[in-house]
Amino acid sequence: MRALYIHWPFCISKCPYCDFNSHVSATVDHDRWRSALLTELHYYAQQTQGQKLQSIFFGGGTPSLMKPETVQALIDEAHKLWPTALDLEITLEANPGTVDMERFQAFQQAGINRLSMGIQSLYDDQLQFLGRKHSAAEAFEAIGIARDIFPRYSFDLIYARPNQTLNAWEKELTQALTLAGDHLSLYQLTIEPGTSFYTRHNRGDFQIPQDDLAADLYTLTEDIMAAAGRPSYEVSNYAQPGQESRHNLMYWRYRDYIGIGPGAHGRLTLDGIKTATKGTRGPELWLQAVEAKGHGASEKTVINSNQQMQERLMMGLRLTEGISLNEVEGGISSEKLPFLAEEGFINVGGSNLKLTPAGRLCLNTVLVELLK
Repeated sequence: MRALYIHWPFCISKCPYCDFNSHVSATVDHDRWRSALLTELHYYAQQTQGQKLQSIFFGGGTPSLMKPETVQALIDEAHKLWPTALDLEITLEANPGTVDMERFQAFQQAGINRLSMGIQSLYDDQLQFLGRKHSAAEAFEAIGIARDIFPRYSFDLIYARPNQTLNAWEKELTQALTLAGDHLSLYQLTIEPGTSFYTRHNRGDFQIPQDDLAADLYTLTEDIMAAAGRPSYEVSNYAQPGQESRHNLMYWRYRDYIGIGPGAHGRLTLDGIKTATKGTRGPELWLQAVEAKGHGASEKTVINSNQQMQERLMMGLRLTEGISLNEVEGGISSEKLPFLAEEGFINVGGSNLKLTPAGRLCLNTVLVELLK
């Protein structure tokens, strides 16, 4: 099985914490973009025949700014180009300020069966801090519409915000659970280079919680979600068993996925060789490349066996289920396993390696030790 990711790079505005390949544009030629995305779809289809599609994911940017007919054209073409799973998961990311009932219905009729919404907070003052263009009332309305229209829906929240206390987060998360479906994505605020927040944080305009409080917020999140029947299946993702994002599991389990659109990454097995692909990042440059040569790929790099093992480890350890040691044998410092297990950071059972709750709090440190 493989997955298909389609990137729509445009947003109404750039959020100050966002380091994704997203751009603000006053005008978008939707017909031209639809044609280019379909063209690149064909380019990758020529190289990836045989395996079924497990999932399609429209990410961004803000894919809910796409015209529903573009979404439908891409879904219909994907069905023609590849065999697809009977229970094909098709997800579209949406922001509350870019949709209404009619638009949601059009996406559902186009084939979207899972909606992922960028809510980020349930409070107006925090939405303003995060640079979001929607209000809390608009978020509640969008969640209600999604619940009525889509068989599966999820939304994101960002926590560990400046001055956030354990009690405040518990109250907000408890409220979120009254609105949630079977899945929630809960991310700690991180300050990424190249973002507006990076400049403002370095300038001292605000501070995020120190490590101890951040760890307590994470532990509280784990406890609340487990008690609500939606335990973590990945570091920042929580779901009732069986309702995990199948698309994202393809990434974390290191399966093949096709990346379509500007800046989109892919991991493909081509002629038995694991290969990394990447699209030209700039939207206009990508568009011109597709129109000139049939694709916007800027990089296609062979991933050697050692790199594959390291990538498998970095992705697989994010999962609660862990990873098979057989998949990373030779790519890690196996002599570190007894030490990390004794210190309570990992569990090794048979051929399975996974992080303990303590290990999940310091994932990056564990990875550094294992990859030395």
